Amino acid sequence: MSLSSTTGAAPDLVRREAQDWLDSFADALSKRHASAVVALFDPDECFWRDLIAFTWNITTLDGRPAIGAMLDATLARVQPHQWTIDEEAAAPDERNGILTIWLRFETALGRGRAIARLRNGRCWTLLTTMYELKGFEERSRHRRIMGAEHGAQRGRETWLEKRDRRQAAWGDTEQPYCLIVGGGQGGIALAARLRRLDVPTLVIDKQPRPGDTWRNRYKSLCLHDPVWYDHLPYLPFPDDWPIFMPKDKLADWLESYVKIMDLDYWGASPCRKARYDDAKGEWEVEVERDGGIVILRPKQLVFALGTSGYPIVPQIEGAETFAGEQMHSSKFPGGENCKGKRVVVIGANNSAHDICADLWEYEVDVTMVQRSSTLVVRSETMVDMVWGPIYSETALDAGMTTDKADLLSASMPYRLTPRLGVAQWQAIAERDKDYYARLEAAGFMLDFGEDGSGLSAKYIRRGSGYYIDVGACDLVANGEIKLKSKAGIARIDRDAVVLSNGEALPADVIVYATGFGSMNTWLADLISPEVADRIGKCWGVGSDTARDPGPWEGELRNMWKPTQQPGLWIHGGNLSQSRSYSQYLALQLKARMEKLETPVWNLQPVHHLR
Repeated sequence: MSLSSTTGAAPDLVRREAQDWLDSFADALSKRHASAVVALFDPDECFWRDLIAFTWNITTLDGRPAIGAMLDATLARVQPHQWTIDEEAAAPDERNGILTIWLRFETALGRGRAIARLRNGRCWTLLTTMYELKGFEERSRHRRIMGAEHGAQRGRETWLEKRDRRQAAWGDTEQPYCLIVGGGQGGIALAARLRRLDVPTLVIDKQPRPGDTWRNRYKSLCLHDPVWYDHLPYLPFPDDWPIFMPKDKLADWLESYVKIMDLDYWGASPCRKARYDDAKGEWEVEVERDGGIVILRPKQLVFALGTSGYPIVPQIEGAETFAGEQMHSSKFPGGENCKGKRVVVIGANNSAHDICADLWEYEVDVTMVQRSSTLVVRSETMVDMVWGPIYSETALDAGMTTDKADLLSASMPYRLTPRLGVAQWQAIAERDKDYYARLEAAGFMLDFGEDGSGLSAKYIRRGSGYYIDVGACDLVANGEIKLKSKAGIARIDRDAVVLSNGEALPADVIVYATGFGSMNTWLADLISPEVADRIGKCWGVGSDTARDPGPWEGELRNMWKPTQQPGLWIHGGNLSQSRSYSQYLALQLKARMEKLETPVWNLQPVHHLR
């Protein structure tokens, strides 16, 4: 399976090239000859991305010296072996000569999958991942439990009675090994993985029901990512599910998922405080429940509170004098509450566009204030040109399952994402040039990222600054959503937002679609500022672009991997990342529960606090 179309190269020659490289690679690894392994990588540019298989970390080695240092530190312990080609190698793409090989392998502790890309006979990029721990495999297929207890038994417990007893015991006679704070898609996906690995896990959330985070938003909200990209682990959406899911449909699915996957979930149970006991190697977590406080003592604490921290509301002169309503976009109740009012939305990214479109549907007088440029892309174009090659019905027909697509997506190092994105987004700009011309004519400020690298690079760098157009841009271009750009905000008066050019925008409601802070801001309140600073900034890769300060770090900061605080983990991202990376986080937690050796190589340093 290759990312690109293939040439007519002889299949035997392609198989031989792939097998020859793999034989040399496997032989050098088995002999623990790090230098011989390194010699099989491209001397000019090469990358090895490892998802816990060698390093018990999520890390990328950039260049031969870094790869050699990792191998020197890990080979004796990891003992990689049993390397095989998983699928028949495709001929190299005639445009770049890249040969992609799908692999399987084993280590002393686990089983893994890998993807290697060869260029001129040497490895350009290598992804290694662990998907299974030996002796601690998931309870699935041939390992599924019996369930029913056949035969007559007096005083037997039913499945329901056992479940109720188990759930009632948390914080009383039993303690979870892992406590997940946050019951959205991230926390639920991870809990499902851990349940299948027999890791005692409890999910807590401040909302009463699973899915309420989606259920309680404005009525028109829907996913901007297509259904093939958004499956949860083990239980894909039905094949008649809508391509773009309405928020209430997703909310009901999450609630059903919790029940079907038999997860232990406490709703209406916010975390109030947490403290790590170094001597005991466990957490003490205060949870508000049923009017009282329950103390939980997990060994591992996971914060799964989304992709960001607290809402950011800018400090603007005069805001305290405004006579109308002010709210952050996360609190926007829906356009029906604003009928007959004049609304100013400050911001021009996903939430701002969605909210403006929602207001327009209720015939509200709405103005969008764009203070900086935004990457916008038509949803249809994203489906065709970005997601479509690996996440689509066509991709499924060609044998590209969700698991394969996740591996292929993970196999490209973040260092290369901007470079590969430039050509793709130039093609998008050409395809939709008339669309972009209409927006610019309306005064909308456009970008494709600071270096033209597109949405994927912008997402990993800052998680914001874009809009996937599901309809609002036409309203902006037509003037039905009023637009004010190329000016900042000078102050807020009693009944208006005053721009830096002196123009006053009459307003009864102001919505701040101004984004969110770093995820570790939650930690400052729930644990301590010291722990938040010890963890450091979450998200971003050190690209030295807006909101992603350098130095280059190569992986998303603190996500799904060990942090500088023992027993504390961050799990976030979109639905796709929640599905994919929950596997690697779950295996790390399971290994620690079973007291396996998990020496972390290249634990990420902290360069930025919050």
